[in-house]
Amino acid sequence: MTSPEKHVMVRRGLALAYLIVVWDVVEGIVAVTAGLAANSIALVGFGIDSAIEVFAASVVIWQLRGGSQSRQGPALRLIAISFFVLAGYVAFESTRDLISQDRAGESVVGILLNAVALAVMVPVAIAQRRTGQALDNPVLLAQSTETWMSNALSVTVLTGLGLNSTLGWWWADPVVALVVAALAAWSGFETWREGKERSLTSTEHADP
Repeated sequence: MTSPEKHVMVRRGLALAYLIVVWDVVEGIVAVTAGLAANSIALVGFGIDSAIEVFAASVVIWQLRGGSQSRQGPALRLIAISFFVLAGYVAFESTRDLISQDRAGESVVGILLNAVALAVMVPVAIAQRRTGQALDNPVLLAQSTETWMSNALSVTVLTGLGLNSTLGWWWADPVVALVVAALAAWSGFETWREGKERSLTSTEHADP
């Protein structure tokens, strides 16, 4: 890849990251508000995931603007931490709701929000992965994984809210949220491992 081509891809990566920040700020506010109104932990977790995605996108911006491979290891570990935070919160709240049988109410806003989120973020996730592969940038690839996980969260939330609304399966909401927690934890471990490997590689290259 020539220097001008790389510059274009970096600018594309930054543009995608800024788009995610703007989108997820709005999405997070709507999701948390609707989730609290419907007492839906899966929907609240989706809103919190939006905040975590803002953090992860900010890490991507920091890494791309720095332009240094030495930033890749720390950036990956920061994104991994964001996965762990999401997994821990959703797992705790979902388990509590299952034990207490705390039932979520219907949320048309939540269903519409997740449907729109899928329509917007699937193309973004595809573009992120292609850009990360073109730049051979693991931080962008990790962010694309988080975006795909958010898309999976949209599907599971839609499933939970739909089953609760149509069949009255109150337990569907916390159960699908536990699936999301498991996905987040797995992604966190994988990203943390990649970050450690990148940091070791950077250290070895820095040694005389």
